[in-house]
Amino acid sequence: MLVERIKATGWNGCCPICDPCYTSVMTFENSQLTRLETLFERIDAKRDDIVDLTRELVRIPTLNPPGIHYLDACEFVRKRLANAGFQCTLLRAEDAIADSDRYPRWNLLARKDGSSPGDCVHFNSHIDVVQVGEGWSLDPFEGISRDGRIYGRGTCDMKGGLAASIVAAECFVQTYADFAGAIEISATADEESGGYGGVAWLAERGHFSPDRVQHVIIPEPLNKNRICLGHRGVWWAEIETRGKMAHGSMPFLGDCAIRHMGAVIAELEESLFPMLATKRTNMPVVPEGARQSTLNLNAIHGGEPVQEEDFTGFPASCVPDRCRMVLDRRFLAEESLDEVKSEVIDVLRRVGQRRPSFEFDINELYSVLPSMTGKSAPVVQAVDRGIRRVLGVRPEYVVSPGTYDQKHIDRIGRMKNCIAYGPGVLDLAHQPDEWIGIDDMLDSAKVMGHALADLLSCSTQSAERPT
Repeated sequence: MLVERIKATGWNGCCPICDPCYTSVMTFENSQLTRLETLFERIDAKRDDIVDLTRELVRIPTLNPPGIHYLDACEFVRKRLANAGFQCTLLRAEDAIADSDRYPRWNLLARKDGSSPGDCVHFNSHIDVVQVGEGWSLDPFEGISRDGRIYGRGTCDMKGGLAASIVAAECFVQTYADFAGAIEISATADEESGGYGGVAWLAERGHFSPDRVQHVIIPEPLNKNRICLGHRGVWWAEIETRGKMAHGSMPFLGDCAIRHMGAVIAELEESLFPMLATKRTNMPVVPEGARQSTLNLNAIHGGEPVQEEDFTGFPASCVPDRCRMVLDRRFLAEESLDEVKSEVIDVLRRVGQRRPSFEFDINELYSVLPSMTGKSAPVVQAVDRGIRRVLGVRPEYVVSPGTYDQKHIDRIGRMKNCIAYGPGVLDLAHQPDEWIGIDDMLDSAKVMGHALADLLSCSTQSAERPT
């Protein structure tokens, strides 16, 4: 702040900073501190509200795939923000990947303009959640609150972050009625499956262009004392091995595509996995294990198609002539996409050298390059100051092991001033008994509110005027 810079110069009461101007600056500084304390008090008073808001969001089971109840979630958030004075628009991502009349991809965009022109700060949260899976000890969509935590699918990733940003924005508007610029909050679809029916679709239509949005905060669960600057790259591909169908009692008359795929997996284990473990990055990726290149065998299927759920008979006796496997390859800033692709192609060629009848196809599903915002970016520094003020600690700068919607804001929207910051423990994402801490949500809301005051307070610029 300016008064700190004045004191640092050793000013002793003489020009160029005159007594009236110094008094004016001190008065401004004190008023700003008072408003921040008021902002924080308002957020603390919202404890029960932030719990109820998160629980209600969790109770809308926005499972993806296939992508259900998106409109219900958007309508719920729209009503809340409209009551707070936001102009709200519901947008369906028609013709986007996975959009259909049965599973429409709905998004919400809400905006609150200030009393004068200025920058726009945008909070983006995805509303979709992954499948429940096994191992839960409680109802994943009840939103149970106990022992300072809220449990349920999506609490951590990332409905708790959405709730924190809503409360932060509402309390900021109440405290800084004269703010300059604008605040936007979006609730978007399909982040868990690539974001193409959500942020990518919005970015293609200019909603994240730098001339209308200047700062973006994505409340992903990276821990409340961390600022996430970006993410590793990703390459998804499907490998298909081909064989020849025959009767299962005479497999020698056929050619088993599953055995061919088994040879591919064996070669991956023998050569590619060990090699990837040697690749390390200078990017501050968390957790530590993700500072290397990784490969996940996402799905595999061979032989007869999966039967209908109500079919209880036995499969037919056939040698499978097709086997498909989906690869999820995460790569580092130090690697090129061409290098990533060629490593897998080399594996397939080596298998072919040992198996004369080996045939394969490889189909690229999608790819995303690594992304990382600079530490000196305005939104980074604003959140940095907020963490120091609210938590009293120096923030940790990290990079996410997986991609999130920053990729579309960066690559399509051409908006570089974007980070992820939000409550929640990263390791709990997609886990059974997922939870988020109530105190963490409140602390993160204060950091978000502080960032808004830093970036949008109309009085901040006037404090620089005394000379």
